[in-house]
Amino acid sequence: MGYILFISFRFLMSRKRQTLISILGVAIGVTAFVVMSSLMLGFQKYFIKQVIDLDAHISIKPRFEYEEERILKRVFSEDVLFEVLGAKPKESRRWIRDYKAIIKRFRDKKGIVGIAPHLRGNAIIRYGPRDVNVNLFGIDPVLERHATSIERYLENTDLKTLAVNGNSIILGKLVARDLGVDKTGKKVIVITPEGTFRIFEVIGFFNSGITTIDQSRAYIHIKSMQKLLNEPGKVNELVVKVSNVEQAVKIARFLERATGYEAQSWQEAYRNFLQLFKIQKAVTYMVVGAILLVSAFGIFNILMMTVLEKKKDIAILKAIGYSAGDITLIFMLQGIFIGIVGLIVGSITAYCLQEYLANVELDLEGLVRARGFILDRSPLYYIGGAVFALLFSFVASVYPSHRASKLDPVEIFRSGGI
Repeated sequence: MGYILFISFRFLMSRKRQTLISILGVAIGVTAFVVMSSLMLGFQKYFIKQVIDLDAHISIKPRFEYEEERILKRVFSEDVLFEVLGAKPKESRRWIRDYKAIIKRFRDKKGIVGIAPHLRGNAIIRYGPRDVNVNLFGIDPVLERHATSIERYLENTDLKTLAVNGNSIILGKLVARDLGVDKTGKKVIVITPEGTFRIFEVIGFFNSGITTIDQSRAYIHIKSMQKLLNEPGKVNELVVKVSNVEQAVKIARFLERATGYEAQSWQEAYRNFLQLFKIQKAVTYMVVGAILLVSAFGIFNILMMTVLEKKKDIAILKAIGYSAGDITLIFMLQGIFIGIVGLIVGSITAYCLQEYLANVELDLEGLVRARGFILDRSPLYYIGGAVFALLFSFVASVYPSHRASKLDPVEIFRSGGI
């Protein structure tokens, strides 16, 4: 075996420049795979985690029914042909009327961690000359902490303060920025679409890091919301937290059948984003696969050239007793050696690049807000890079190795070698 390793290494070093290029190709592929996976999946996991923590795992709402022909049927019965060109949805139930019974019935069910009521609506928040449109949430501070994780993202306050002070409001971080509210204690005016208004005191801020959420939300006590809308005792949403987020769809279907209301899981609510992430993954791995494929062609090329150049040497090896299997192994080891060295170099480069990116401070504000790159430092990416690198290297060396093992030494000596 030692002689086989020695010969394999000597053959490989006879084309140093091409060997180095092949190693660099594998290293670049591994680096790209690890770093791009770390960046892409780091962002995706961060976004999904924030969404799962902030919004409901399952949201229960009244159903909207579309009966476009309901009015015409009442007037003309079923015997008249007609076509409806435009219709507004009929809201069969505007409120969740039996919400307390639903909470009591399902809060201790297996798989459900907590249920809380919401009264949601649109409003305008005014501070001095500035107005900002928001989604206003009326929440029960006691039940909310069991149903969502919003308290984790509160600044300068907690849900206990909201429970005590009925005239308090928590503004999204970017809502506060747009209003010019830079500290707590400020008084703002909340105006509903119906024209009613009320003065609230800012007791804190909500900073999730998700731009669209922090730029559009504000929270008040659910009783204050009911008074503001003149809808005492009413709620229009129940939020449910489950122990296993992957089971949210299944539990949502169960709650839908049991309550008669529409139940939507977080996967369904953010379906578009999840589909976008799948496409992003596919594109990323196609690019990385192309890089590794190019490096595989480099390995294939260097081994084929070695076979053509070393025909006489291969003939001599066979003549002194080396079997076809030994010749195959000599060339297979060359491909594997290139893959291993490229993997090591690529892994070290990827680690250094991750360290650099983790320490870069940037104010990123788009779909999410962060102070730098969001990385997922999972060792699985290194394992994945290793598997792909070694697989491509192995496949690229199969044919040249087979070709070398099939050379006939008699024919080579008769022709004078190459």
